[in-house]
Amino acid sequence: QVQLVESGGGLVQAGGSLRLSCAASGRGFSNYHMGWFRQAPGKEREFVAGITWSSGTTYYAYYTDSVKGRFTISRDNAKNTVYLQMNSLKPEDTAIYYCAASNVYGSRSTGAFHSWGQGTQVTVSS
Repeated sequence: QVQLVESGGGLVQAGGSLRLSCAASGRGFSNYHMGWFRQAPGKEREFVAGITWSSGTTYYAYYTDSVKGRFTISRDNAKNTVYLQMNSLKPEDTAIYYCAASNVYGSRSTGAFHSWGQGTQVTVSS
């Protein structure tokens, strides 16, 4: 298990940018696949982006269709941190954003992720 703490959320105007960070504590961060999810009021938690584990600098990033071309997920294993760079933000991106860790390659399902952060609020005004 790994402990996760998100940061970087806030209020931004439509078209703006934010970078979320997720700091992990505990051993084995580089062995986990990491994901970002979000949950808007009254809606289910949904997958946003994922990044596979990496023994070096090669990894695979994947996204839900609604954020492709706008969001970029990355990881720094030396810092035990995963990032989500969000550009061209839209009001519909407003949600609580969670990072999570998984042992399942390429998963987009909440059930495949075993460790979760507490979330960080992102609000995009129109």
